[in-house]
Parts: sequence; structure tokens; C-alpha cells
Amino acid sequence: VQLQASGGGLVQGGGSLRLSCAVRGSRNSVNIMAWYRQAAGKERELVARMSRTDRPDYADFVKGRFIISRDNALTRFSLEMNSLKPEDAAIYYCYVQDRWLKDYWGQGTLVTVSS
Repeated sequence: VQLQASGGGLVQGGGSLRLSCAVRGSRNSVNIMAWYRQAAGKERELVARMSRTDRPDYADFVKGRFIISRDNALTRFSLEMNSLKPEDAAIYYCYVQDRWLKDYWGQGTLVTVSS
């Protein structure tokens, strides 16, 4: 499985961005899709995740503001980010786990939020 993240950029506080992760390869083997982020000087943290069958889960700090979604064929999954705050600034990584519990990461896309 190969992942390609896109959609990052500079946005003013309160604004919105939509990140996208293109999924190539053995898409049918993917069970879990997620977005993580890593801010400067901090550890990588889970932002949102979803599986093929379960409802999405969100970190408390993005609940009500971010939405994770995917297309039916799993060619792509997205993270819609609304009401962005300066503390949301980070490199965002897309991630999937396949049915054999192998992890795959995208290359990251930078989100900058101005105050």
C-alpha cells in the first residue's frame, strides 16, 4: 500500500482546510484509516481514525471541528478541518493498517495556522 498526502497549507485561525490521502496498491487489504499529526517538539498524536465498519473516532481536541471520511472504493480518504486554531499547526500524516496489522504512512503535509 502506498499513501500520498496533500492539501496542507497556510490558513488563518478560524479557517478551514481539507487534507486528502490517496491510497494506491492493495486497497482491499486496508482495515483502518487514520490521520496523525506532529507539532514541532512534540510527539506524533492520533487525530482521527476510522475502519471499514466502525464509526469514526476523534481525539478530544478536534471533536466537533474535524471530520474524517473516505470514498467507497477507498481510493482516497480525507480530513476536513474547520475552526482551525494555532495549536492545530503541525505536520499531518495519513496512515492505514492492513488486515495483517501492517502499518503504512504517508509522507506528511504541513498545516500552518496564523493567529
